[in-house]
Amino acid sequence: MEAIQWKANSLYLLDQTKLPVEEVWLEFSDYRAVAGAIAAMVVRGAPAIGVSAAYGYCLAAMEYRSLSPAAFQSNMALAKGVLAASRPTAVNLFWALDRMERCLSAHGNSPDAVPALIAQARAIHAEDVEMNHAIGAHGAAVVPEHARVLTHCNAGSLATGGYGTVLGVIRSAFAQGKVDMVYADETRPLLQGARLTAYELVRDGIPATLIADNMAAFLMARGKIDMVILGCDRMAANGDFANKIGTYSVAVNAHHHGIPFYTALPSSTIDLSIPDGGGIPIEERPGSEITHVFGVQTAPLEVGTYNPAFDVTPHTLLTGIVTEKGVVYPPFQENLAKLFG
Repeated sequence: MEAIQWKANSLYLLDQTKLPVEEVWLEFSDYRAVAGAIAAMVVRGAPAIGVSAAYGYCLAAMEYRSLSPAAFQSNMALAKGVLAASRPTAVNLFWALDRMERCLSAHGNSPDAVPALIAQARAIHAEDVEMNHAIGAHGAAVVPEHARVLTHCNAGSLATGGYGTVLGVIRSAFAQGKVDMVYADETRPLLQGARLTAYELVRDGIPATLIADNMAAFLMARGKIDMVILGCDRMAANGDFANKIGTYSVAVNAHHHGIPFYTALPSSTIDLSIPDGGGIPIEERPGSEITHVFGVQTAPLEVGTYNPAFDVTPHTLLTGIVTEKGVVYPPFQENLAKLFG
């Protein structure tokens, strides 16, 4: 399964706001529209956002390639800013754009760099898929036999270049006969678990049970969860990490019940420049996502709302961090620096 394609100098994105009811591919030839698609969550998931932004940078270079070198360079800086402003929390967005900018600089900031930029974006895409497969292999090793796994939000093929981080682990472990059941939190308010994770699991024939977010602790207390594994949008140097809102609650409940709790992420999601989770910017989204469910009003319009898209889970609640280079265990700050510093 894939959600991002580059064909004939255009970017194609599977519209994740339409899933699972419709599979609609949208074509993009304007980087501003790509930024809008990221903000509107047509494409979402930290790695997928980074890949899409890299291709968006290529679209900007194609648009401006007929300008003078000075005008080209200034407009490319503007385009990078537009793409970077689309969502603030996922560090892969900034990592990918910085890499594209370095590629442009290596080619003299010239309009002639367009082919090199496209090759760089394709490389970012391909490397992400390769990292996901490595994450899957390393993560499968920590999945117990006959595992009943809980996950939250979506960190699968739809959230990455392909294969998935968390669902990459689950896919690999299932192929080894180790997974009996995956419990997917619905993940309010936009239901990425219900709409996307359940969709991927069902399509792959992996046993799946959808639950409401407020049911996880009950299942843990009943002994129905053997491990938790979920994604990450940005990890600080000490292992604190931001992920979809509700992750912190799952972590606290897993800790209380003595259940192993893992996150899975590529190295592009680790931000060693931030000492701890307090420095991770948290995106706030429109209150209408809470007062309405896909256009249907479910709350009084006069009520106040607070809608952070992410929360921060302290590293003290983590059992391990699954990366493409292996599983990282405490002390996280020391061991993350050894592998990725």
